[in-house]
Amino acid sequence: MLIGFGTDRGTVAAADDWNGPMKVKAVTPARPDSWEFAFRKSGIMRSLTDWRRPGNSIGRRELVETLREPRQERAIGVVYRPQTEFLSHYFEAVLAEQFDAYVWFEETRAVTPLPVGRPKGAPETYPFGL
Repeated sequence: MLIGFGTDRGTVAAADDWNGPMKVKAVTPARPDSWEFAFRKSGIMRSLTDWRRPGNSIGRRELVETLREPRQERAIGVVYRPQTEFLSHYFEAVLAEQFDAYVWFEETRAVTPLPVGRPKGAPETYPFGL
């Protein structure tokens, strides 16, 4: 199963360039022509939308047809460049063809990195040789 993730705004832990240092960055609110903006307009702050479940309800068919429309989708990964966001992070996408489901968070917070190194007294193979 392929699951996509989207957000409108918040913070993200990412670098300016590949192999660059991680920074906590503010996420620019989504463009009006994007899937993220469409999900924000729904008024639902968090959701899991699964359109591949069995059933032929009218609502599901309408949802799938809506998700077949091409819109801009934002991809934020280990690199995030808000200054060139449209060129660096947006691409045209058809969600119904790209994913089986979509997890939506209207606002996100950057992850907190795990500490680097091993605790004092831990074996050399920590954390794998416990």
